[in-house]
Amino acid sequence: MSVTFERRTLDNGLTIIAEVDPDAASAAAGFFVRTGARDEDGSIMGVSHFLEHMMFKGTDSLTAEDINRALDDAGARANAYTTTEMTCFYAHTLPERLGEIVDLYGQAMRPALRQDDFDTEKEVILEEIAMYKDNPFWVLYEAVCDAHFRDNPLGHRVLGTAETVGSMQRDQMMAYFQARYSADNTVLAAAGRLDFDELCGLAERRCGSWEPTNVDRDSARPEAGASDVELHDPRINRAYMLMLADAPAIEDDRRYAAAMLARVLGDVDNSRLHWSLVETGLAEEAQASFDPHDGTGTYFVYASGEPARTVEIWETIEREIAGLVASVSDHDLERLRNKFATAVTLGGERPHDRMQRLGRLWTYTHRYRTLEDELEAINRVTLDDLRAVWEAYPMRPRTVGRLLP
Repeated sequence: MSVTFERRTLDNGLTIIAEVDPDAASAAAGFFVRTGARDEDGSIMGVSHFLEHMMFKGTDSLTAEDINRALDDAGARANAYTTTEMTCFYAHTLPERLGEIVDLYGQAMRPALRQDDFDTEKEVILEEIAMYKDNPFWVLYEAVCDAHFRDNPLGHRVLGTAETVGSMQRDQMMAYFQARYSADNTVLAAAGRLDFDELCGLAERRCGSWEPTNVDRDSARPEAGASDVELHDPRINRAYMLMLADAPAIEDDRRYAAAMLARVLGDVDNSRLHWSLVETGLAEEAQASFDPHDGTGTYFVYASGEPARTVEIWETIEREIAGLVASVSDHDLERLRNKFATAVTLGGERPHDRMQRLGRLWTYTHRYRTLEDELEAINRVTLDDLRAVWEAYPMRPRTVGRLLP
């Protein structure tokens, strides 16, 4: 029996979607909330990630220990994450345990937000922020985002800063939670062997009382920066270089061509940057990627190496970027189609991966696309499509950052 797509919206606006596969040996589900760092006021930067932590600290009737023990007892592979644009709470488990996991998350997502829990978890997050300050890549990445997105909240740091988290008050978190963790800003996605009607009935009982708020976000494309950022740190002995440039948004069908161009330029192996920088010994790391967002997107290029070779490394990157489109061949396209097809197909074999793809895509676009649709879109990309997306998004203007000893 083939996979079938199901969708239902509760009266309060909570959307439930699923890819039902009777032949699967497991099931997965996740609550996707359309909120992240870009939805925060600058004064409370980091509140979305902070709230992710607070969801596991307990409700009015459940302790943190209750939640953790229930997840463990169910044998679930459970976790959560926060990005610039969404927060997700998910689990992959046996089909017969899916209902109790969804019920548990439905409770946990209405946390007590107790003051003592808030104070304790704040210290945990401040330690996490301090840890990332010791990571050269993240220091540079955050500085380049600040410069590239200027005053737009797309440049917000997911963890926040020591200042914004340190001064955050519990009441500010509660106000943010009540505005954005609403029924109509949340999607429950599931995949694998499951009974969709049963899932919807459970969601109705557990989440039917959640209030809608008609909350939205400004998803207009921000005016990207075009500047150079140079940082120095006496504790490091390598040079780090990073670039951001405008790219298609996630709802733009040109994203497939943009993703292919980024792969040709800087895939982890067999890419232009790999052969010109890593294989030659000029750089230790070199990669490029495409990151689509709601309303916009970015190209990302990164390299590290000997400080004395910084200029040579960057000149090589510039040369590869400048000759990228002219160098792409039909063979490159065929190789990329095969790699994408393998990745998509392998992901389609795991309910967890299907659930994540389903939930993220719906949260961004409110549309459903099958795996076959995705593969067809990838296979339709031509050399002319690559040239067209490059003409529209030529990796300029660009923001370039360097972190040096």
